[in-house]
Amino acid sequence: MHRPRKRFGQNFLVDASTIEHLINAINPRSADHFIEIGPGLGALTKPLLARVNALEVIEIDRDLIGHLQNIQNQGHQLTIHTMDVLNFDFSKTNTPHRVVGNLPYNISTPVIFHLLAFLDDIVDMYFMLQKEVVERICAQSGDRNFGRLSVMVQAKCSATNLFEITADKFDPPPKVTSAFIHLTPHPQPLLEKQWEPRFDEVVRHAFSQPRKTLANNLKKLFTGQQIESLEIDPAIRPQNIRIDELIRLAKA
Repeated sequence: MHRPRKRFGQNFLVDASTIEHLINAINPRSADHFIEIGPGLGALTKPLLARVNALEVIEIDRDLIGHLQNIQNQGHQLTIHTMDVLNFDFSKTNTPHRVVGNLPYNISTPVIFHLLAFLDDIVDMYFMLQKEVVERICAQSGDRNFGRLSVMVQAKCSATNLFEITADKFDPPPKVTSAFIHLTPHPQPLLEKQWEPRFDEVVRHAFSQPRKTLANNLKKLFTGQQIESLEIDPAIRPQNIRIDELIRLAKA
């Protein structure tokens, strides 16, 4: 029996009705090419394989590979990548893929930022995350949770908070409530690729000190007068700026 390992942030989903709820939300079709992050003991892997022709999984914990190989040996088209997802190249396949996973809460934000670089090869993404992280991703301008993560994800994807998953559905139970989120890349990007480095720089500065004004946070890049010339109020707090205004700043 595998002991969940704290250093990998392992909390295995064990509730059958929740697993069915997740699979129904994902709605896998036989021709879909899925990549699962952190399959663990295969709670989502097995029902996905029952619906699709082939599945790739990325698992960092070598102690879990035996469990996954047992699934593989049952005749399923399962490809196992034993590695850190932050080193995985999601552009390596010729087929656009769908990404799913119960992301370890300690690295969920770095994983999402990593995936944002590969959206040309991704159809959509479904993740179990800490509820607070999902709320931050989905927050709108003016919300107290609106910040860098909200902006960077929503500039490239539509984000939908689907439903919550309570701690008792996992083993061991995490100390937080989880939520299931659906991310879909925008058909037409809000920002052209050549502006992405500037956009990242502007957003990092804009949200560096949430309690200070936009002008204060951006003083290394703009004067208050320059911000005002773009029809943006330099006196607002970062949480009140809109994504289109940040794009305007990046292009300036």
